[in-house]
Amino acid sequence: MLIDVITLFPEYYKSPLDVSILKIAIETGLIEIELHDFRSFSKGKHRQVDDSPYGGGPGMVLMLQPIVDCLEELIDRRLKEDYQRTRLILLTCDGKTFNQETACKLSNEEHIILVSGHYEGFDSRLTQLFPFEEISIGNYVLSGGEAASLVVIESIAREIPGVLGNPESAQAESFRHGLLDHSSFTRPPDFRGLKVPDVLQGGNHKLIDEWRLKESIRKTIKKRPDLLNSDQLDEKSQKIVDEIKKELE
Repeated sequence: MLIDVITLFPEYYKSPLDVSILKIAIETGLIEIELHDFRSFSKGKHRQVDDSPYGGGPGMVLMLQPIVDCLEELIDRRLKEDYQRTRLILLTCDGKTFNQETACKLSNEEHIILVSGHYEGFDSRLTQLFPFEEISIGNYVLSGGEAASLVVIESIAREIPGVLGNPESAQAESFRHGLLDHSSFTRPPDFRGLKVPDVLQGGNHKLIDEWRLKESIRKTIKKRPDLLNSDQLDEKSQKIVDEIKKELE
């Protein structure tokens, strides 16, 4: 997979892309990430990329010309390199909230272009010029789209086969089946009187699996009931949901 990132601050990405999971994914060739500074496309003497908003108001708005020229050159180059399909993603608070399902779908793409904004955002005509999919990582404000794009990149990378050392890790994580992950424990078995559940130390994997499913459902009901979706649960899981809800009434 190739991910092109269009940004004003390519240096923002250097450290995150050089550690942990993303570093492994890049070094093994499972994912390729290229950074593009759209300031270099500005035609102004001072490389200006923003200007005051029409109608007045605080802050500055990103100008169309540098971003559009950068996008058009990049898209043209990728077409010549025989990339058959490109997903254009604009990171903006106007977008659909990013989730695990979206990360899974994007991990199957051949080529993605992420556009990270800054200041007061983009000139709104940008979305009329290109078929963007707008994505938000949450209902809060950031100084720019760089942090948001890194969230998207890492979430996607984890879904690519071979990136994680143990492929089962991704399958067991939170949000995978509309549930939070079960509680986890490691040594020592007793820390200041807080003990690891006996079932996890007994070696009976059937009982352990049953405990983990119930714990996952219990956690979701208590902490994130908004995640529960009966359509995603099998008959066994739905029965456990009903039992736990009765217990908590």
